[in-house]
Amino acid sequence: MLKLPTKPNPTSVNSSTAKTSDANINNAQKSVIVKLENVRKTYANGAVGLHDVNIKLYKGDFKFITGHSGSGKSTLLKLLYGAEQATDGDVIVNGFNLKGLKGNNLAMLRRKIGIVFQDYKLVPKRTVSENIAFVLMAQGYTYKEIQRRVQPALKMVGLMHKADCFPEELSGGEQQRTSIARAIVNTPPLVLADEPTGNLDPDNAWQVIKILKKLNSFGVTVLLTTHDEQLVRAANHPVLHLQNGYIV
Repeated sequence: MLKLPTKPNPTSVNSSTAKTSDANINNAQKSVIVKLENVRKTYANGAVGLHDVNIKLYKGDFKFITGHSGSGKSTLLKLLYGAEQATDGDVIVNGFNLKGLKGNNLAMLRRKIGIVFQDYKLVPKRTVSENIAFVLMAQGYTYKEIQRRVQPALKMVGLMHKADCFPEELSGGEQQRTSIARAIVNTPPLVLADEPTGNLDPDNAWQVIKILKKLNSFGVTVLLTTHDEQLVRAANHPVLHLQNGYIV
């Protein structure tokens, strides 16, 4: 069955230490899973997507990145899964420095990242189960192991009853939940979600957030971009704000 990471038991602290902020205590105990140091992204036409960005994401974190369209949110996530290369600075994910990373090394990194897109990116001619299994087939998992993993992933997102449906038979919310199941079926420690609620109504958007929060409760690190300030407030997780390529 699908095995998700579990959070370590918190280390006991004395009464004086307990007065320190919980965030500082937890960060001291956890390892860094994402680090951007002085990262700048400049495109061929001279446009600057990111300016001197510095971010640390610790194992087990759940953070939002907010900002208007064009602020650099998608660019930042693309740097983290290797779809774009930083012009300057270091991007380190799961122990990999992405500078010049390509081929098999990039493929190995991506096996440790679940990616959720705004537009779902499901294969129309494949069922829900087949869409989820596809990533495992591409990575060379055996048929038996694929079957063992797909059912728990479906259960996690509440779609076991839709396993044999095709994408066109699903609502937008169900399609996005399918894409989440596909992203987590190989149990990655890190999930990157790029505007995953952008095409959904408020009820379906909150369902997606609840699934991501549940994954996070098992120890999965989540970084999610959105421009929905109301959703961010309701979810109650730390926020990084991007404006014109700067963290502000």
